[in-house]
Amino acid sequence: MNRVVPLCGAGLLLAFLLAAQEFTLARVELVARGYTFTEGAAWNSKEDYLIFSDTPSDRLLKWIPGHDVEPYRADAHGPCGNAFDVQGRLYTCETRTRRVTRTDKNGKIEVLAAEWEGKKLNAPAHVAVSHNDHVYFTDPAFGSQSDHRELDFYGVYHIPPKGPMKLVAKPTGRPNGIALSANGKILYVTNSDEHNVRAYDVDHNGDTSNERILIPRIVDVPGAMTVDEKGYLFVAARGVTIFSPLGKPIPGFQTKDYASSCVFGEADLKSLIITARGNVYRARFEEAEAK
Repeated sequence: MNRVVPLCGAGLLLAFLLAAQEFTLARVELVARGYTFTEGAAWNSKEDYLIFSDTPSDRLLKWIPGHDVEPYRADAHGPCGNAFDVQGRLYTCETRTRRVTRTDKNGKIEVLAAEWEGKKLNAPAHVAVSHNDHVYFTDPAFGSQSDHRELDFYGVYHIPPKGPMKLVAKPTGRPNGIALSANGKILYVTNSDEHNVRAYDVDHNGDTSNERILIPRIVDVPGAMTVDEKGYLFVAARGVTIFSPLGKPIPGFQTKDYASSCVFGEADLKSLIITARGNVYRARFEEAEAK
């Protein structure tokens, strides 16, 4: 079912515990349901539509507000994380082919990363793209993906617009979600094993430094995340957990289905779109008025 269904009242799929001092939640809607496992919510700001993955079914789906979900690509090689650049090109982490690809507006697919020093990547999970086309992605390995590893570490990588790919970090646990601050000066990475979020400073060349643990402990397993224009982090971890730019936790909200990714979308970027198991939700946010 792909109709948008309003949700309200107690006992529904989403039980919200939002901090009214920071944000107000206007409404919640079910955008789509009936998929195997949704992931990789990405918003195309140039054309105002959502792309998300149904990973086990090897599909990418497209949703335009006001319309039903439609197929975007079949045989998408176990797609997980997605992101758009400012030109509207789509970046996708393919877990089956163990690569990161870029799709232009004509549908042409280009492989950006498949190996590191002659060895296949583990299984890229999530990707972030800066305003000046620097690409960052995580390369963990989950479940059966670990059976065919050629690399003996989990990685975070940087693909500059020109020049070779660079290794940002070799975390001891598996990196998963990845996001950039609105100004592109901070890179954030969740770690699903260590239950934390690391931050890195990003210079004008796209290079990273000053690795630090911004959020030392998240109760549930953190997955993908997004960052709003003021630097608040929205982390998919059971529900959606919210943190201030300094890493201070703010009461978020729980979902019946485990949230896997989230992204701000629609014309004013005030709707948080959430993938959760076989469903996709839209949570409409308004910033609380100052008192």
